[in-house]
Amino acid sequence: MATYTLHLARDARPGDPAALDSAEVVKDAFSWGAFFFTVLWFFFHRLWIAGLAVLLALVAFQGALDVLKVHPAASFAANILFSALIGLEANSLRRWTLARNGRPAVDVVTAADRDEAEAKAIARWLERTAPVTRPTVPARALRGSEPVLGLFPDAERLR
Repeated sequence: MATYTLHLARDARPGDPAALDSAEVVKDAFSWGAFFFTVLWFFFHRLWIAGLAVLLALVAFQGALDVLKVHPAASFAANILFSALIGLEANSLRRWTLARNGRPAVDVVTAADRDEAEAKAIARWLERTAPVTRPTVPARALRGSEPVLGLFPDAERLR
């Protein structure tokens, strides 16, 4: 089972089916596409700033390896590790970009695949009618007549 986040427009009202037209579901896992295709994966998902940052980081990293005259086998291993880092963080950068563009995560679901995640997220979104709020408990209900153990001077004054 994988975890997926549902991203909708910031002004979307809970339960509004029209808000789902621009819905985006992002998997919270390693991205094999970003591992193998790095910058192209970012540009394919329209992550322009993140893609340019990754491109600059790759060029700087390779330049540093060339300046330090690192052995080709070690350079290859370092590039694989750098690509693994990109694969680990690619979907996080995608979520960050969506939130920055006014589409924050509004729900988190676990599912076996993307289709099931979309179905669950959409069903949960359509069930909502109002934002979920925590019930408040009055302060008087928190104070009980039971004795307090320990050194609590405030509790002693309540008796």
